[in-house]
Amino acid sequence: MLALVPALLLPVGGSAQAQDRSVPRSAAELTLSFAPVVAQARPAVVNVYASRTVESRPASPFFDDPFFRRFFGGPDGMRGQQRKRVESSLGSGVIISADGTIITNYHVIANADEVRVALADRREFDADIVLKDERTDLAILKVKDLDEDLPFLPFADSDELAVGDIVLAIGNPFGVGQTVTQGIVSALARTRVGVSDYQFFIQTDAAINPGNSGGALVDMQGRLVGINSAIYSRSGGSNGIGFAIPSNMVRFVVTASEGDGKVHRPWLGASLQSVGAEIAEALGLDRPTGVLVTSVHEGSPAERAGLKVGDLITRVGDAEITDPDSFGYRFSNRNVGSSVTFSVLRPGGSVELDVALEPAPETVARDSRLIDGYSPFAGATVLNLSPAVAMELRLDDFEDGVVVSELQPGSTAARVGLQPGDIVLSVNGRAVGSTRELSRIASGDPGIWRLEIKRGGRVLRIALRG
Repeated sequence: MLALVPALLLPVGGSAQAQDRSVPRSAAELTLSFAPVVAQARPAVVNVYASRTVESRPASPFFDDPFFRRFFGGPDGMRGQQRKRVESSLGSGVIISADGTIITNYHVIANADEVRVALADRREFDADIVLKDERTDLAILKVKDLDEDLPFLPFADSDELAVGDIVLAIGNPFGVGQTVTQGIVSALARTRVGVSDYQFFIQTDAAINPGNSGGALVDMQGRLVGINSAIYSRSGGSNGIGFAIPSNMVRFVVTASEGDGKVHRPWLGASLQSVGAEIAEALGLDRPTGVLVTSVHEGSPAERAGLKVGDLITRVGDAEITDPDSFGYRFSNRNVGSSVTFSVLRPGGSVELDVALEPAPETVARDSRLIDGYSPFAGATVLNLSPAVAMELRLDDFEDGVVVSELQPGSTAARVGLQPGDIVLSVNGRAVGSTRELSRIASGDPGIWRLEIKRGGRVLRIALRG
């Protein structure tokens, strides 16, 4: 009769000595526990409770009808009455300094009026929102009325992570309470995750579920290597594919916001393109790598550094560049006011260029205007485009003209389908060059409005009756 025997005790080949080493010799070798790491890290992980008060009209349209209001006992004043309700969200956060500074995800507290945090020891505190940075999906909170130092997690260098490293995820999944899960680093520099502008995520198989957002991903020294942010899931639960924002990006956002509470990122002033197999072959590369410069903005840091169309950027500082996402991460997560060296490949050979790290300029005053009246733009806030405005609204640096930045809910502009980021090219055949000009055009009453709008690189033509 054959018996199943653990493979650990019966190595194929090898000496008796090798076989002996595969057998645990003591309780210490037999017991594997992450408890010391957890004990060090978990006091610095908090639950984040965010809430906001919203106003809404009664759900039933019958309340707008006097007969039904009387039939159902509703008061006459019910018509159009706003009802207040509280919306809440739950997530996690990480204390990163003894003064109660906490990092969490932007999407956890995006629209919150009030934020409260609960520590691992069950104490609760109100917290102020210090910074919200949608582009990285990060936010900074500060505990109110703190009269003692809090435990915090030190930052690790996320660039030192390797695939296969053991990590722990700590957070509050599904609101069940603080939970620790273990896994490994499955991949690095993951892109196309779609939860922020800077796609450069740590992938892990440590179980991450709703509620873990904003929680800690820690290494075996109990240091913060990432902020858990997203999962790949068709069911809403963990499928073993979770994504965390690298600690180096978190540290940049914290440092960059210390002055005025805003994140100031450097502006390159050039358009870049990924390198596929065909372009790599044409450039004589043995594999696709780097990013190709396709245009350079006049007077930009890129132009002053000597960057040219056709240049291939292969490194930013000491970091290799493989695609536009890796370039965005390596270049944008640097503090303005200094410089960085680009390694560039061009037909004459390879060169190194020092690029100044400067904020995007506001070459034209934004002249923010809220359009009123009865035009299709009523309720839209519009700005004059400049590199600074384009960067804020995630548009191409080379765009100019007038852009829609905000829409009032329920406004005419929102109802006709305008969207933030829409560039107004012309109205009734008349080119629009400034917010002042658009405001003047919108005050008219032509009967029929013909709009030419640029959205996502496409030109849309819309006709509306006045």
